[in-house]
Order: sequence, then structure tokens, then C-alpha cells
Amino acid sequence: MRFPITEHVCTTARHTSFYLSCGGADAPLIVFLHGWPDLGIGWRHQLRCFAELGFRAVAPDMRGYGRSTVHADLAAYAVEESVADMLELLEHLGRERAIWVGHDWGTPVAWGLAAHHPQRCAGVVGLCVPYLPQGFAPSVLVPMVDRAIYPEDEFPAGQWDYQLYYEEHFEDAQRVFEANVLNTVKAMFRKGNPKGRGRPAIFARTRRDGGHFGGRSEALDLPPDTDILGEEELHHYAASLARNGFFGPDAWYMNGERNMAYAQRAPDGGRLRMPVLFFHAEHDFVCETLESGLAAPMRASCVDLTELKSPTGHWMAMERPQDVNAGLARWLAQKFPDLWQVAGASAQTG
Repeated sequence: MRFPITEHVCTTARHTSFYLSCGGADAPLIVFLHGWPDLGIGWRHQLRCFAELGFRAVAPDMRGYGRSTVHADLAAYAVEESVADMLELLEHLGRERAIWVGHDWGTPVAWGLAAHHPQRCAGVVGLCVPYLPQGFAPSVLVPMVDRAIYPEDEFPAGQWDYQLYYEEHFEDAQRVFEANVLNTVKAMFRKGNPKGRGRPAIFARTRRDGGHFGGRSEALDLPPDTDILGEEELHHYAASLARNGFFGPDAWYMNGERNMAYAQRAPDGGRLRMPVLFFHAEHDFVCETLESGLAAPMRASCVDLTELKSPTGHWMAMERPQDVNAGLARWLAQKFPDLWQVAGASAQTG
């Protein structure tokens, strides 16, 4: 392996971001943003791949995670705050712009960067969570629920019921996740199951069940899904989440109104004019984007949108990194030929 993955810290008066970096210091920059309850190492397959292709690939631990600052205020986990973190990271890296790639909650941050700071965004990539110009919040999501799968009388919030559970029972959710963190990690990091298509997602029953894991006091002890996390990664996640707790990760769900207000302030009505790439996960039945209308606002708001799909669940970058890496590399070569030439020269001299 030509480039090692190295560890770094960006510290400002308002926040500290720990981040991983791989590739030449002067190479074109790609920044990968994780979601719940992930870490920068969730992008390990992409960091090495794009370093070898001639890019500098960076993956921070987002606020509340890993070795980044765990803020004590729920409002500190609004998307706008994480966008500010990433702008500080960009300045720390000495760059004007980057390609931003997000997954899960990292995706609204990437979309926020593109909508509010287009001059800092050469291109933007989303995995699983499409761009919602009104903001990523239950008030926006619930009206787009597929009522053929989630009848309103039985599933009033559809697959987004779990987000309302956080709002109504925040401390209970945190306590259950923390009761046995290793089991929580094993339960959450799993491949997609195609048998779930057309059926209500388990997260649609969270409030009815009295919490996650069927209302149990802790997660069941499931066998680890080694196609997602190997033994070393599994224990790294468990140790990190046990050390910090779930206040920070869960607090991301407590800012729906703030995120909507932030989205409304985007210039140009939130229209994205830079190249945009979106990956649909065929077996992600919470962020179901292929048969529902969830991706429609993105299609209406992006001038230059490319869509790809992968036969995976929610953790596509780990489940089938070959799909994500190949699709991202192909899009970069097509949409950014000048950037790709610079990356190629960087790879040859690295």
C-alpha cells in the first residue's frame, strides 16, 4: 500500500475535529462524512482507494463521535453547526473547495455545504439519504411515506417513527443503546436483506414497541456481521461509542425544526448547480428511494444529477465498497476531467 491512513486533529475556538487522511498532501481533496452511529473509519475502503487514484481522502469523526468534541447542548448537533465544522476543516487543510461525500446524517451535512456554500463545493455525493431542500426532518419526511406499505392508521409516521421516538424519549433511547454497546453495534451494522422489500421496516414500530430492540432494556446478542465490520473494527466502534456514550449521536435527531429553518435560508432556493451524484441502496428500507417519492425533491433541485444504485442495505460503503468506489471514480472522471488529470499526476508522483 503506497499511502498509509494517518491521524490528525483540527482545533478551533468552537470545535475539535479528529480526522483520518490518506493520499498526497497536495492532491485533489475528497472529504467523506459519516452518519449515525459511525466513525471516520467507516470510510476505510474509500480512503485507501482514492488515495491510490491520486486524491487526498479525508474522513473526520463528526461532532459527538470518536475523538471529536462531544458538545453538551442538544442544539449543538443541528446540521448548520456541522457545516461550520467542515468549513473550519477545509480552511485547516488549506483548501478552497472539495468534493464532499456523505452517508446517513453525513449526507445532510454535505447537502448543506452544497446549498449554503457552493463556492466551497466542487461536487457533492450522497449515499442513501437524498437531498431534501426543505431540510432533513420528520415534518419533511413523513408526508412522503409510501402509504401502500405504511397505512396511516397503523403507521402514522411510517418508517420515520424512530425519529419521533428520539424526540419523545431521548434519555430512554440513549440508555438502551449504552446498556450493552457491543451488542448495539452488532445489531446496527448489518447487511441489507432483500426479503424486506415491500414490508414495513422495523423502525416503523419503535414507539409502539416502547423503544429500539423491541422495547428490551438492551440490544440482543447477535452474531457479528463480518461482511460489514471485522473483529478489529467491531471492537473499535464499541470502545469509541462506550467511551463517549450516545448523547452526541442521538442528539442529531433532536434538531428537526432548526434544520428546516437552516434549509430555508439557502440561497437560490437551495438549488444545486454543481455536479451531484446519488447512490440508491436497493435494500435500505428506511431510506427507500427507488419506489417511494423520497428522491423526487432531489431530482427537482439538482441541475446536474447522476443516480446509481447498489444491491446493498444502508451500509453500502462497507457492504459493497467496489460499487461505491467504482461509481464515484467513474463520475469523477466524467464530471471533473481536469481534476482527474491532476489526481492522476499526483498518483504517479506519490
